[in-house]
Amino acid sequence: MLTIIMETRDNEAELVQTLSVLVAGAVEGLVSDVIILDHGSKDGSSRVAEAAGCRFCVDWNLREIVRSARGEWLMLLEPGARPIGRWVDELAEYVALNRTPARFSGSRMHRKPFLRRLVRRRKPLEAGFLMSKHDALTAAEGNLCLGDMTNVRTVRKLSTELVPAWVAVESRRAPGAR
Repeated sequence: MLTIIMETRDNEAELVQTLSVLVAGAVEGLVSDVIILDHGSKDGSSRVAEAAGCRFCVDWNLREIVRSARGEWLMLLEPGARPIGRWVDELAEYVALNRTPARFSGSRMHRKPFLRRLVRRRKPLEAGFLMSKHDALTAAEGNLCLGDMTNVRTVRKLSTELVPAWVAVESRRAPGAR
C-alpha cells in the first residue's frame, strides 16, 4: 500500500488534476491514503482535499505525518503532477520487489525548452519520489519540506512517466486559460 503526500499553497486547480489521476490507484487498492500539507492556502485547496477524502493538514510536523501514513511506501508529489500509462501496475510491482527509492521518468511529451533546462536547476520533486516509510522516518525532521527528504544516494528510475506539475501551472497561467 502507498501513501501519497503533497505540499500545497494555493494549488486548488493543480490538486484537482493530480487527485483525479490517483483515483485509479485507490480503486486498484494501491493508494491507501493521501495527505496534503498546507502552507497557508487561501483558495479552495482544503475543499478539494476534503471532497477527495484526503487529510488536509495546516499545522504539521513532518515526522508525525510520515509516522501516521497508512502505507508502507510513500509517493511524494507536487500538486499538478500526474503519473501516466500503467503507473498503478508498475508501482505495485516495484514496492513488492524493491527497497530502494525511485523517481518517475520525465514525460517525453512535456519537456522544458533546452535553455531553460540548462539554466534552471530541477526541483527535488519534479520527477516525484517514491520511498519506503522506514527510509522516510529516518529522513524526516519536524521543519523539513518534502523535497528535503529526497537527498539520498541510490535512486532507481521507474519506466512510468510523470507529467510534471509545471505543465499544469503554466496551462493555468496561459492566455485564454480560465
